Amino acid sequence: MDQDEQDRAGEIIRADREIRELLNTDRSADAGTRFDESLNTLPVDLDQWSRAAILTGRAVTAWRLRRIPLALELAAEGWTDIDSEHPAGARAVMAMSLLGYLLTGIGHHQAAMTLLRAAVQAARESGDEAELAVALQRLGGTINFEAVNGSAAAAGPMFAESRELLAEGLTLRTHESVRLGLLGAYGAALVGCGEIDAGEKVALQTLEAGLAAGDRWTTAVGNWVLSSVRRRQDALVEARTFAANAVRQAEMINDISLLTRFSTDLADICAALDDYAGEATALRRNVSARQTAMSMMQEGLRQALEQRRLAIQAQRLATAAQEAAVRDPLTGLTNRLGLEHTAPKVLANAGTAGLTPWLVLIDVDWFKEINDDAGHAVGDSALREIAELLRGECRANDLVARWAGDEFIILLVGDGQLGPVVAERIRAAVDGHDWRSRLGAARRPTVSIGVASGRGSLEHLFAAADTALYLAKRNGRNRVEWPDLDQAMSPPR
Repeated sequence: MDQDEQDRAGEIIRADREIRELLNTDRSADAGTRFDESLNTLPVDLDQWSRAAILTGRAVTAWRLRRIPLALELAAEGWTDIDSEHPAGARAVMAMSLLGYLLTGIGHHQAAMTLLRAAVQAARESGDEAELAVALQRLGGTINFEAVNGSAAAAGPMFAESRELLAEGLTLRTHESVRLGLLGAYGAALVGCGEIDAGEKVALQTLEAGLAAGDRWTTAVGNWVLSSVRRRQDALVEARTFAANAVRQAEMINDISLLTRFSTDLADICAALDDYAGEATALRRNVSARQTAMSMMQEGLRQALEQRRLAIQAQRLATAAQEAAVRDPLTGLTNRLGLEHTAPKVLANAGTAGLTPWLVLIDVDWFKEINDDAGHAVGDSALREIAELLRGECRANDLVARWAGDEFIILLVGDGQLGPVVAERIRAAVDGHDWRSRLGAARRPTVSIGVASGRGSLEHLFAAADTALYLAKRNGRNRVEWPDLDQAMSPPR
């Protein structure tokens, strides 16, 4: 991708990031409008990682806007690009950390942690400070939530790891919104490590900065961390106030992950205060958030399954159409198009395996008389019967085709006198067949057969077999002729 395309991709990524920032400031309507407009801007000639970064970023936006089927579609497409090769560069970091963030919200925690750790590693290798800060913030914040949800024994080491990652992120040059995210998550990690005073100081800074910037995501996190501080200090009334504020902010920005976590904590605080009404309200919010997430996922899954069903149906129809295009409708055999398409592969495989290819060209004797005497319907019935006899005398992997009218071709591969042997079996099967039930008193058919073998193209073999078939007709019909291929193809002297 040239520099102009790189610059264009950078502009799209910045515009998409601005849309996600609108969501954090409770401007979902504006975000939705701009998101719809953005979907029309995706240059064709993008490198893999720029494309993955744009797709996963838009998947996150669609998720926040509750457009779940679109989010899943974009995420799946972006994930395919991510899985295709070793990540390298800032946009690979961006793609992986965005997808990790999305998977955290969906509840796919193990895959999320794997991607987020890989994003941090790739960011360190790339040397891009801004993307490393983002990757550290997302990994640290995810570890915080995992520590809160896990056992008390495991929480300490997890909070300690998160604190180190987030402290590193705060030393890097980055966008202000990323710095606020780092700051809020860092405060939560400090509190989790038992550093209550330091955690409270950072949480107050986070809350103040979030309010000043109108950033409801940061405000929600600041309130949540302060609620955790007050719980540790047994100041439960204040803890309830901060937790309620955190829940309200999460509701306003439609962040299901935050809302689920914060409402759970609010319910626990209310229960400790014997505030049953408050607890019930918080639990209803929690249940509603979980139900919303579940219904969103179910709807997304339903639509994904429906799309998959339609895709399979379309594939089957396409396969059926392809098969119909190379299948003779009267006899069910391969038609001329199918033979010409498949024959080169058969001949090439024969050459690779050192085996002899054989072409058997069959013409029905007296077929015009059968049509004249008994009618075309009876003639068609006779052709179908001959096709069955051909199948019966051939192997499953032999190519049996209706060439045109009353002519058939068999292309087979093998050593010895395979072609003439099969041809003679076919001649005898048609000659000895009981035709009375189909043809009545009409003249019964026989077949004349020309056989050719040797290296060469389908056209080469066909020309030789056609010469042999002419000899079979001239020599009395109902017979097999097999001239030497080189002799048959040599020019007359």
